Amino acid sequence: MRKTDNTEKTAGCPYSKKCGGCSFTGEAYERTLERKRKDVERLLKPFGRLSGIHGMDDPLYYRNKVHRVCSYERIGKREQHVSGIYAAGTHRIVPVKTCLIEDRRAQEVIKDILALAASFRIRSYNEDSGVGLLRHILVRTARATGEMLVVLVLTNSVLPGKKHFIGALVKAHPEITTIVINVNNRRTSMILGERESVAYGRGYIEDVLCGKRFRISAGSFYQVNPVQTEYLYKTAIRYAELSGKETVIDAYCGIGTIGLAVSDKAARVIGVESNRQAVKDASANVKLNQAKNVEVICEDASEFLIKTAAGKGHADVIIMDPPRSGSDEGFLSAATAVRPEKVVYISCNPETLARDLKYLTRNGYHMEKAEAVDMFPWTSHVETVVLLTGNT
Repeated sequence: MRKTDNTEKTAGCPYSKKCGGCSFTGEAYERTLERKRKDVERLLKPFGRLSGIHGMDDPLYYRNKVHRVCSYERIGKREQHVSGIYAAGTHRIVPVKTCLIEDRRAQEVIKDILALAASFRIRSYNEDSGVGLLRHILVRTARATGEMLVVLVLTNSVLPGKKHFIGALVKAHPEITTIVINVNNRRTSMILGERESVAYGRGYIEDVLCGKRFRISAGSFYQVNPVQTEYLYKTAIRYAELSGKETVIDAYCGIGTIGLAVSDKAARVIGVESNRQAVKDASANVKLNQAKNVEVICEDASEFLIKTAAGKGHADVIIMDPPRSGSDEGFLSAATAVRPEKVVYISCNPETLARDLKYLTRNGYHMEKAEAVDMFPWTSHVETVVLLTGNT
């Protein structure tokens, strides 16, 4: 566990009770870690021992992805821009000027975009009336390279005074390396629409994680805490104890981060992902890193594993990083049918992890070791890495 002064606390957050994002603001950080550790330990106790929880040395301003909902309110006869985040479980906007867990540079960029929108007489979107142009602002930053991507989500593709608007924004923030205009004109809770165009730069940024380079576009899935992600993935690789001769299946591979991180220590890596855009990004990242032993397949992971087992295919290690809902029984059944020597399970929800461990331990595997990682300080969320072994 991280060693810090037990009296350490965050500064007071005026939004915590309204937005619902951070459950533990105002508490000593070590106390929040202990609460998370006990929760994971309780759920994993039937299967084995949790070694502890890995926290952050500096658990503030860590989020590399910052999103603001844009709207407006009437003050007398005047309209005023409002931006913030949705309160948990609602579409009620909580106005937010500064957030203690989000990248500070990104927050400054958002503040200046809103000021520019007001000066250019660009109207923010109102969900009730469906009127307005500026709907969302999304800013992504790359920790290793310093690159920054700004996404302006509009209700149509025409940004008034676009050339001057973009020029003024980049002049104020030369750290911005690319700007994308995304069009979302549907009455939907989704942030991004299907159409987009590059207004400045190359349309994506690149970051380095575990020694590998990754291309990140507006819709790419990329972990929001790069410091803890590095530790999480290195723990998963350490648990796998690869000799360089193994075939590894990276299930739910996304844009290929884990598979590429492990590629130098394996003979062959097969990434499996059902989302076509994620597969496209993963394939680009394989080429970017010249990883000749990595293959990316666009297919449902369960179906792929069923075919592998039926064809007498083999994997020495399966690394799985499912969504919060965990894996379904179809995937777990297919995974055990392949009979890997090791399963490395990366979980973002200890409750569904415990449910899935129950299945795996009833079907020939046992938990060797596990560690929790505080990926999202001050929130209730926690990641866990588990190593399971079985007899082939």
